[in-house]
Amino acid sequence: MNRKKLALLSVLVLLIVAFFALDLKRFLTLESLKANQVALARLHADHQIAFVAAFIAIYVIQTALSLPGAAILSLAAGAIFGSIMGTVYAVTGASIGAILAFILTRYLFRDTVAKKFGGRLQGLNTELEKSGLNYLLFLRLVPIFPFFLINLGAALTAMPLRTFTIGTFFGIIPGGFVYCNAGASLATIHSMSDIASLRVLGSFALLGLFALVPALYKKIKGPGAGDK
Repeated sequence: MNRKKLALLSVLVLLIVAFFALDLKRFLTLESLKANQVALARLHADHQIAFVAAFIAIYVIQTALSLPGAAILSLAAGAIFGSIMGTVYAVTGASIGAILAFILTRYLFRDTVAKKFGGRLQGLNTELEKSGLNYLLFLRLVPIFPFFLINLGAALTAMPLRTFTIGTFFGIIPGGFVYCNAGASLATIHSMSDIASLRVLGSFALLGLFALVPALYKKIKGPGAGDK
């Protein structure tokens, strides 16, 4: 490993160690968000541009390093910025973070990830190789696999970065909006299960099935179906 890669690896490890050593996860809970909602809204009102930039940066780092707390950050986006702008900021941060995780895994941690998660990623990688964008959209819409695991798995395939970016950005918008919209009415949320109801999950599953239609059609009709 060359010096640049080693230096980058050291920084990433230090960030992850600092997150757990300082117990920063305690700030990424529903209780903490409710307790600090007014203070965060006031801080945003006083420093709008800087606050938005800091929020997106935090979301990018959280996602790129596969740290816990994404759901709470999306709720916070809705609570502070409102449903629409909260979704814009949350999806932006999550997309950039996922892209960074994809790039880091492909060019820096490929062997490590393959060794640690190889068994869990085998089926995922096979479908991503065959169906590409359609299957990625399905995975983003229907939470069968954890978000971070999809980032890592896709990086181990031959999927182009452009395809990963498009599938990730558009695939996480519905889920992002659901959480941000819930965050805009934070007082009515008593637990995380209040957000992901069966009706909402069913809607995501239906959207995911629509994303798979082209891939299923090709599989049924044969390899040449898409060329007609």
